[in-house]
Amino acid sequence: MTRRSRLLTTATAGVTAALLLAGCGGGDGDKSKSNDKIAGADTGVSASASPSASAASAGRPKITLPSDLTYTFEWAKTGNEKKDAVLGDTEQFIKAVDMAIAKQAPLDNAYRFYSEGLAAAGSQKFIQEFVDYKDRITGAKRYFDAKVQINDDGTAGLVYCEDQTKAYNKSLKTGKAEVTKASKDDYVLYNSLLQVNKQGVWITEKLTSQRGSSVCQP
Repeated sequence: MTRRSRLLTTATAGVTAALLLAGCGGGDGDKSKSNDKIAGADTGVSASASPSASAASAGRPKITLPSDLTYTFEWAKTGNEKKDAVLGDTEQFIKAVDMAIAKQAPLDNAYRFYSEGLAAAGSQKFIQEFVDYKDRITGAKRYFDAKVQINDDGTAGLVYCEDQTKAYNKSLKTGKAEVTKASKDDYVLYNSLLQVNKQGVWITEKLTSQRGSSVCQP
């Protein structure tokens, strides 16, 4: 199996570049960025937002992941309640997708709790590929340089980077991890569109990705 098939991105086909934040250059955490260098990428600081406090009783699914899969979210709280809720619920969505992969469950309820429409369909396809290969993800995943924008229509746009250099494919048949050499393709730029539901949870509706993006390179 190739590295490409191991860590495919959850891109949704047919979603246009309109999901990119129109003003992402001036977003939170972008003041120290220059020459495409990601602000905070070399600090080693791990900060994590929390799911929406208003949605604490929304019947959130429990996320249980393999002990050999860890995360670092280098996006600190912004101080804006809506933006922090977007970040927190996106973290849960990311983990829920990986949990579905570990469970080999393309229709798992957890990731569908945090997504719908094109994003849910794209995630199902992504999970199914791991099921077909009888693989899951192991190692460490890092997310950084998040920029959130709350739009006038109540939706939210989120752009962020993922570092997959220390994340690998693990065969469920043999229990062995496919450790491969790091490359520029291990850095992925994501763009998502979210909508808050009646329970106060920010749902990812659309998601695009660009592997090997110069924006996310160290």
